[in-house]
Amino acid sequence: MAASHADEAGPEGTSARERLGLVQVYTGNGKGKTTAALGLALRACGHGLRVYVGQFLKGTTYGELAGAERLAPLVTIEQYGLPKRIHGGEPSPEQRAAARDGLAKAKEALGGSRYDIVILDELAVALDYGLVSEAEVLVAIDEKPPHVELVITGRHAPASILDRADLVSEVREVRHPFSKGIGARRGIEF
Repeated sequence: MAASHADEAGPEGTSARERLGLVQVYTGNGKGKTTAALGLALRACGHGLRVYVGQFLKGTTYGELAGAERLAPLVTIEQYGLPKRIHGGEPSPEQRAAARDGLAKAKEALGGSRYDIVILDELAVALDYGLVSEAEVLVAIDEKPPHVELVITGRHAPASILDRADLVSEVREVRHPFSKGIGARRGIEF
């Protein structure tokens, strides 16, 4: 079914060639990885593309949730985290289960013909914490339909993921307001 979707004329008459789905990774210690991925989602909406965003490790209210409601039905966001964040130490069984369930939902979104772009926000961090299987993520990348653009964000993206990516952007922190004691601001950091 995915192949027939890729052969159809897409939004605004795009051809299958124009809709070649690549793999993008936004990683590094700087701020802006999720923001870059959501900017891509906004651009895609402008062309009528359908976007799925799966947010690993996030289970609280972020501004993008309300923003996506305004972009529906083109953008869908689901969170695969709990309200309690992981701060060092071993993740709880509930956090592991939420990430595993999220990966199953993400694979379903990636494998179907419903979405043109699938963004897996903070997947690299979920891998770094051992919440999801690297082998399972690699299979999902390798089996992605050719028309679907896949975007993976998060610090510490493993080399195996970077090796499969067509585009890798490393966001490097040069300066951050947190170092001046400025906390997270509504609409800017969350």
